[in-house]
This record gives sequence, structure tokens and C-alpha cells, in this order.
Amino acid sequence: METLKTILYFSIFRYPLKIDEIHSYTNYSNQEETSNELEHLVNQKILTKVDEYYVYGSDLDSVIKRLRGNMYAKRAMKIAHKKAKFIAKFPYVEAVGISGSLSKGYYDNESDIDFFVITKPNKLWICRTLLMLYKKIFLLNSRKYFCVNYFISSAQMEIEEQNRFTATELKTLIPLQGKETFKQFYQSNNWINNYFSKFEPQLNTIFDTQKSSFSRTIEMVCDTKIGTVTDAIFKAITLKKWKSKFHYMNEDDFKIALKTTKNISKHHPSNFQKKVILSLNTKLEEVQSKYNVVLQRENV
Repeated sequence: METLKTILYFSIFRYPLKIDEIHSYTNYSNQEETSNELEHLVNQKILTKVDEYYVYGSDLDSVIKRLRGNMYAKRAMKIAHKKAKFIAKFPYVEAVGISGSLSKGYYDNESDIDFFVITKPNKLWICRTLLMLYKKIFLLNSRKYFCVNYFISSAQMEIEEQNRFTATELKTLIPLQGKETFKQFYQSNNWINNYFSKFEPQLNTIFDTQKSSFSRTIEMVCDTKIGTVTDAIFKAITLKKWKSKFHYMNEDDFKIALKTTKNISKHHPSNFQKKVILSLNTKLEEVQSKYNVVLQRENV
């Protein structure tokens, strides 16, 4: 029942899928296998087919929601491409991709444009601080079109949390800047094939990053012991601030949602990853109770 777990996952976001989309998340080699399973689930009244979309339960309005979000996403994507090119010009940025809801083709009034940034080793916190300063000063701290909340350095590109949530995020990530770096990134995260065996990253449309003379000058100045010390200071300041601001979080949640290491910076105070997986497990329990269909639970 690989198709059902995929549909349940996306139903958390009220985002129904088409058959080709569903098939891409399964390990079935032939789409006919996916089609047969979906037909069985519809006949069992576990799913409802609305036009070309498969819906769990009675949330038929989710189809309209998706179509509207897809339309807005086309406009937002144009902005995202420009912003990614701009972010790539900052010192020590090696690669930039689009993550979050926009990477899945959805955008609405509540959405931000989320960016995933890969930096040079030992300079992640300098890079992050410069981007945060730009956002605070020139964008008045608005993250609507400039949400840079996940950084990793190219010294440690394998994602540590390996579960359905992170696998889905990597599968839908849209790499835009830094072709060679993204090649290495996907090689470092080939564990995603344990979840989605047909996954093949699209690397042909990625641009090489181009630095301004200003960025190259900053990199030249900071490629010294001064830069190493500065990077460590920025990390320590950020960690102290987050520990104070999010003091209510337990240690395990903090380490995942606000990961703060030499090579990783995550700012996800809502711990969205945990919320999604817990929501999925609740739906799996619901399906088992209502329809006697047993599906394996996911780990947070």
C-alpha cells in the first residue's frame, strides 16, 4: 500500500496528487501497479477520485485549494529564481535551492519562499549572519520572499535525520545555483533511494554561482584565522540567543528543530518535521481503525 501512505502524507497539507506524482513516490517499476492499487483503494472507499486527483476522505475542496496554489506558485517561482541568484552572490554561498511548499508547486498568502543554502566549510555562520543582516536591514526582517532558515556546509552534506519527511523534502528540493555542489550533495544523500527508488535529481537546469567583487573581497579577508574566529563567535552568539528565546523546548526537540553546529544551522522553531510525522502516524492509525489496513509507522 505504498500509494496510500504517500496520499496520507500529502493529505496533511491538503494536497491531493495525480497518478504520475503518486507513482514517483512508490517503488513500483510499472505505473500499472500503482494504478491497480489506487483503483482498489477507490473501490474500498478509502480514497475518492476527483478528476485526475486522488483524495483521502471527504476533503474534496482540497482539489480547488491545490489548483489555486499551483497557479500562485508559477508567479512565486519567478521571484524565487531571482532571489536564489541574489543569495548565491553572497560570500561563501556554494549552492542555493528552493524548499518548502513552493518546491512542491504550491504557494498561497500564508506561504514563504524557503531557501536551502550550502556554504563553504568553516564559514557557514559568517554566511548566515550576512544574509540575516541583509534581511533585517533591507527587507525589514520580512521573510515572505526571503526565508533562509536551513544552512549546511559542503564539509557535511549528508542529512542526519533520515525519515520520510526529510526524504520528501530532498526529493522535491529544486536546486537552482551551484551545479557541482549539488551533484556532491545528492551523492552524499543517496539514502533517499531507500524511500523513493526512482528518484533522479534534475541537475541540467542548475546555474553556476557568480560572485561579485565585493563578495570576493570579503572572502579574501575572512579566509584567515580572523575569519575562523569570527565564524565561531557568530555561532556562539546565535546559539545563546536561541537557547534564551526557545528555553521552553526540550533538549531533543531543540537539537533537531534548531540544530546549531559548525556545519549545520536550522531555524525551525515549530519543529515542523516532528509535527508532520506525528500527524502522519495519526492518519495511519485512523486507516487501521477504519479500514483494517496496517501500514508501518514512521520515525521522528
